[in-house]
Amino acid sequence: MANIALESAASGLNALNTKLDVIANNLANVNTIGFKQSRVNFEDLIYLERAQPGVENANGDQRPHGLYVGLGVKPSGTQRIHTPGSPISTDNELDLLIDGRGFFQVEVDDDQGDGIAYTRAGNFALNANGEIVLANSSGRRLSPGINVDDDVISIEVDQNGRVFVLRPGATQLEEVGQIEIATFVNPAGLRSIGENLFTETSASGQPLQGEPGIDNRGRIRQGLIESSNVDPTRELIGLIRTQRAFEMNSQSIRAADEVLQQIAQIRR
Repeated sequence: MANIALESAASGLNALNTKLDVIANNLANVNTIGFKQSRVNFEDLIYLERAQPGVENANGDQRPHGLYVGLGVKPSGTQRIHTPGSPISTDNELDLLIDGRGFFQVEVDDDQGDGIAYTRAGNFALNANGEIVLANSSGRRLSPGINVDDDVISIEVDQNGRVFVLRPGATQLEEVGQIEIATFVNPAGLRSIGENLFTETSASGQPLQGEPGIDNRGRIRQGLIESSNVDPTRELIGLIRTQRAFEMNSQSIRAADEVLQQIAQIRR
């Protein structure tokens, strides 16, 4: 009956609406430092089985295929794509980029990820207490914490995450801290909490923390930040495809509605 077509097309419109929301969010964050794009994965729904394959008739002949009518589609999930963004040179001594796998660790509320969140955004700054913090709306502290006195002339961070400062009158750099980064077996399983931050879940696995450049963790590059990995051209193409698919599902609804109207007239 045409009502199945109506329901299938309606499920398609709902799924495409979700895809449209995700594409819009990707495009909105095309300039967000360290942002990772998302994609929507779809799966078909259950099927009405009207005839089984392999059923024998009286002559012993087997049916070569079945007769199934699908009931539509639904979004199975949104998947983060953790490919690296392009490096952007800033020459800012607290702009850091992870060249390879890993996430910076910052402090959050205890009810979010046991107090630690993870980010690829490396735009750091100093707060009023001389602590290295993420330069976002909340100023999340880097974890483990590193303090820099207000009398230092310059800050240097090497590839292994060691932080050095140069004080007035000094001829050698002084080490004041060590940046640690974390990797995950399944970074796509991390939970997004906004502010360009992720928290651990059972799907992501536990964080493997340690020194950059060790155990397949990426190295730190100072004076660079990682751009968003959103490809605007590809997203716009996906937007057009989504719009066309939306129109086709709308046509299916119109066609099913016309069929139902004709059936109603026949009954009269």
